[in-house]
Amino acid sequence: MQLYEYIKTEIENSNIRKGEKLPSKRALASHLKISIITVETAYAQLMAEGYIISKPGSGYYADTFDDFQQSEFLQEKEENIPEESEILYDFRTNRIDTSDFPFSTWAKISREVLSERSEELLNACHAQGIPKLRLMIAQYLRDFRGLQVSPEQIVVGAGTEYLTGLIIQLLGRDNAYGVENPGYSKVYEIFSANTSRVFPIPMDEKGASAQAIAGFGIDVIHVTPSHHFPLGTVMQVSRRQELLRWAYSKEDRYIIEDDYESEFRYTGRPIPPLQSIDKNGRVIYINTFTRTLAPSMRISYMVLPKELMHKFTSRLGFYSCTVPVFEQLTLARFMEKGHFDRHINRMKKIYRERRDILAEKISEAKFGDIVKISGLDAGMHMLLTVNNGMDQNELVLTAARCGARVYRLSEYYSFPVSDMPENTVVAGFSGLSGQQLIKGAEALYKAWAK
Repeated sequence: MQLYEYIKTEIENSNIRKGEKLPSKRALASHLKISIITVETAYAQLMAEGYIISKPGSGYYADTFDDFQQSEFLQEKEENIPEESEILYDFRTNRIDTSDFPFSTWAKISREVLSERSEELLNACHAQGIPKLRLMIAQYLRDFRGLQVSPEQIVVGAGTEYLTGLIIQLLGRDNAYGVENPGYSKVYEIFSANTSRVFPIPMDEKGASAQAIAGFGIDVIHVTPSHHFPLGTVMQVSRRQELLRWAYSKEDRYIIEDDYESEFRYTGRPIPPLQSIDKNGRVIYINTFTRTLAPSMRISYMVLPKELMHKFTSRLGFYSCTVPVFEQLTLARFMEKGHFDRHINRMKKIYRERRDILAEKISEAKFGDIVKISGLDAGMHMLLTVNNGMDQNELVLTAARCGARVYRLSEYYSFPVSDMPENTVVAGFSGLSGQQLIKGAEALYKAWAK
């Protein structure tokens, strides 16, 4: 192994060049005072991995890298990466506070499930998820989102990405799909990976543009009516009705409603889902526990219209549920005992306090003169429009130099537009403590105030 590693490293660093002859097995064994079999074994491994070749009657030769020094190449590549100040305050949008997760309660319920439901844990579950969890989700949607759905309409899966892929298979890859622009970039990537016909849906003050949807000849749209990401727009009821009329006007048109973060609304009552006013079964509702519990909790669900549910069962019913039974049983009991509702209320209070801390700090006297805040009604991030003469790149770069990381609004456009805001950045607040938010706001002031 020592001999193998040494020769391999020398070849990788181009200290032994391509085509250079290696010592014979006998000569190298004699020089190192080891057995010929040891050298032969090392050479055999190097040959198997393609580092050297054997030429009959001639010997062994290096045969991996071209005539340039890899070490110099890597060094040059590293030198081209600009040095960045240590980031102390990362205003990421996909981070939640897991320090307040009820670990003791979850552990207690897990132990109960292990002791009381041990036999069920080892058996395969229903393709749509265990009945108990689907029942608890249906009750939750009825009590807190005003949706009248049956457990038979619910499909549980490991993440919204997986469920979105199933929806595309169900509706057909040949359809034209529309995604909000700007929007959650992963949604665009999922659709693009499954179909070549993906079109942008521009956003205005009412939400996704119904006129643009009709103009592109789209068959299926993915929208976030309750809280658009990243603009924070709440789709007005008139626009919701326009989208439903569009869906009703032609057979096999559907709306995928992503109701992410709907639990975290800080002003007024929660916004009713689009699905609640759908009378013809054209809205596919989708949500996740990732944002409410923990990023590692890969449990999401979708609610299919009854007619589409029959189609799903016949076409895709062979799929196995991708969420372990143990996690499903634990979550079902967690919801049944009321722990989920209490956790949501607790986290909603925490996130509201953090939103207020960051907004208040940014709105202070001099800082507030150059920064306009928007998107405060819901969710875990806000938009900062900075009027100091800097564009997005300068805003992000100067903030990083002061130890804070914010994100360009342009990063969330999957399709280029001519009227893209030039001085707006996105700042998440859910993953930072109150003190970190204060210090982070001070770092942004230092970076942007003239």
